[in-house]
Amino acid sequence: MMKTREDIFAQIKTNPKIPVLIIGAGVNGIGTFRDLSLQGVDVLLVDRGDFCSGASAASSHMIHGGIRYLENGEFRLVREAVQERNRLLVNAPHLVKPLSTIIPIFNIFSGLFNAPLKFLGLLDRPAERGAVVIKVGLTLYDFYARQQGTVPKHSIFSKQESIDQFPQINQDVKYTAKYFDGAMLSPERLCLELILDGEQANINSHALNYISAEGARNNSIELHDQLSGKILYVQPQIVINASGPWIDITNQNLGITTKFIGGTKGSHLIIDNPTLRDAIGENEFFFENKDGRIVLIFPLFDKVMIGTSDIPIDNPDQARCSQEEIQYFIDMVRVVFPGIKVDREQIIYQFTGVRPLPENNSSTAGQISRDHSIEIVEGENHNFPILNLIGGKWTSFRAFSEEVSNVTLRYLDKDRLVSTKDLPIGGGKNFPSDEKRLQTWLENQQSIHGLPIEQIKSLFERYGTRAENFIDFVSNGDDTPLEYLSTYSRKEILFIINVEKVLHLDDFLFRRTNLAKLGLLSRNLVEELSVIMSSELDWSEVRRSEEISRTLQILQEFHNVII
Repeated sequence: MMKTREDIFAQIKTNPKIPVLIIGAGVNGIGTFRDLSLQGVDVLLVDRGDFCSGASAASSHMIHGGIRYLENGEFRLVREAVQERNRLLVNAPHLVKPLSTIIPIFNIFSGLFNAPLKFLGLLDRPAERGAVVIKVGLTLYDFYARQQGTVPKHSIFSKQESIDQFPQINQDVKYTAKYFDGAMLSPERLCLELILDGEQANINSHALNYISAEGARNNSIELHDQLSGKILYVQPQIVINASGPWIDITNQNLGITTKFIGGTKGSHLIIDNPTLRDAIGENEFFFENKDGRIVLIFPLFDKVMIGTSDIPIDNPDQARCSQEEIQYFIDMVRVVFPGIKVDREQIIYQFTGVRPLPENNSSTAGQISRDHSIEIVEGENHNFPILNLIGGKWTSFRAFSEEVSNVTLRYLDKDRLVSTKDLPIGGGKNFPSDEKRLQTWLENQQSIHGLPIEQIKSLFERYGTRAENFIDFVSNGDDTPLEYLSTYSRKEILFIINVEKVLHLDDFLFRRTNLAKLGLLSRNLVEELSVIMSSELDWSEVRRSEEISRTLQILQEFHNVII
């Protein structure tokens, strides 16, 4: 039976000594939590906010190898990321799907001499990439993925072929290149399922949201519960600082001065533009803007996501999408689709995050390495080592987590028991591999539980094979669709609240679902959901009102949405 938050608090008070404390529940902290739990290590994972509510939530939703890093000479990083991309396509097929990616090419030989200069460190500025450079890069990209064979090899199309495929494309295009990466439908749900996997693997490993680390002394760390104000003390053998762009701030709270992070801000817009959505089809357009910045136009369900920026920022708490960024994104669409009008009225959501990049003196943010590393701080005012997780890409979180776990296991004098390379994630376990097997799965669930096949299919599309748990819960007793969002039912909401560690209304709206991101929120829906949560979590009417106000404030301040 799943332990409650109160159960976990009581266990910590009874036995504050723990092998590993992870501070920061972004993807790297969560991935390490899962990996170590699978090795039989007891781990406590805490975050001052909700799980995957910081940098990891602000992803471009791409699982990719980073083809542009080849010209920086980061061959190891690209090789690792391509292989990890392929693993995620297999291990989390319900949340990571093959993504056809199109590069519009406007020149043939441009950038031919810039690439080797960048590789040698003699050039540190954007340079337009022509057909020859892109062809070489994609050939190497394919080479790294050759053994896994998860996605097709790249193709190059002529001007006329490109226009035939994409009639709205800029007529100045000379070629288009097509290759495959991965689309991550919900970074937040992928993180949540990794957490649930970790807790299932080890009954003594726990993940707690809304817990902040406020101080360290000798062998203890002081933890504050943001909801109740309670204080807990833990005595870890090892601390893993996975706070992302907040790493130096976390260390400061622990009485340590570091300067590991030199983050950059990345913003995105989600727009409701049926013409643009139809023009790109199920393809991402990944291209170089006029200033050399690599940008994207991404099919996100029935909407379009455009981004991203790469702007140095000192304080990650101050990251917001600026008016200048918004105009930059709107203007960039015209580079590829000059005849399609995009304006501010079409923006339904915007979000910003800060990449936890290493402190760097590069004059161009895009040239800072996206590779990952571990910086270890020993001694000072504490008796435990602190492993600081620097940098990294969403795509390669599993490999980074494995590296961190291996270092941790050496400190603990333990052996690795399980590899995560081929381990399914959450609803990816026993995933139907083709349409015939899927239909059999759906029909079996219907015969067992009696729900309409369309409802079962909807749950499967959201949760993969974890839908079995949802279906079992939903079918046991009376259930009704929501009044203001009939694609969800009341019992589906209740299951999420009870199993997926929901503590605030915004946890559900922003991170357990894509409702906010896809512009599906209305004031009536927020009210309806708050009533369901209030009843289940025993909120007072005052608390329910506060939760609504909190949600509306987050929507307006961080996402420029007013409902």
